[in-house]
Amino acid sequence: MTDPTHALSFGAAAAEYDRFRPRYPQEALRWALDGVPAPARVVDLGAGTGILTRGVLGLGYEVVPVEPDPGMRAQLAVATPGTAALDGSAESVALPDGSADAVLVGQAYHWFDRERAHAEIARVLRPGGTFAPIWNTRDERVAWVAELSRVAHLGDNAGNVIDRYADFGPAFEPVAAGEFRHTTTLTPDEVVGMLHTRSYWLTASPEEQEKIDRELADLFATHPDLAGRGTIEMPYRTVVLRSRRR
Repeated sequence: MTDPTHALSFGAAAAEYDRFRPRYPQEALRWALDGVPAPARVVDLGAGTGILTRGVLGLGYEVVPVEPDPGMRAQLAVATPGTAALDGSAESVALPDGSADAVLVGQAYHWFDRERAHAEIARVLRPGGTFAPIWNTRDERVAWVAELSRVAHLGDNAGNVIDRYADFGPAFEPVAAGEFRHTTTLTPDEVVGMLHTRSYWLTASPEEQEKIDRELADLFATHPDLAGRGTIEMPYRTVVLRSRRR
């Protein structure tokens, strides 16, 4: 299991997280929920501030968010009127057996104790129900994005998501993978704000945070694809892994 200090570091920056983190393209959400007709019940596990919850609500589903961090739950309630997240984790979900038609996970599956989480997700899902983790990953095939990732110590990318996580254990059928491209438009300051919501920066020492910020400023000032630009198109590859409960 990953370091819980990192996994629960986001609540301190919940408002910024909700403001700066990218949304999920609808085509990716529709692919994740293929064969699950609205208004089926979807659990958003590790819901954070509700970015994925709002996307799925917009497609007409009933959504039950589950989130362990109280700061993130509070921001979800503010940003998603009429919706409150359950206090829970991937390893302990306060829902009855077979009560969900689908379980989605946005940007959080890599924090789970996978063996325990798979068993709990299988318990909550009805037979034939869908489990689909989703990640927005920067497209590091673009040179400046790869340099940004190096400076800010960002480790996620589309390749290692698929390679590392495409097996949900014996309770699930073989995993299918989908990939969807999109971009978000940010100013350089907003890119920095987004990077300040990453677990590495949030848990780094003040000296390390300052070093990262200096190197980011230098990157924006000197890289030929970035220097002098008021806004930046951040390219993303949204990766979805999808399986059915046996």
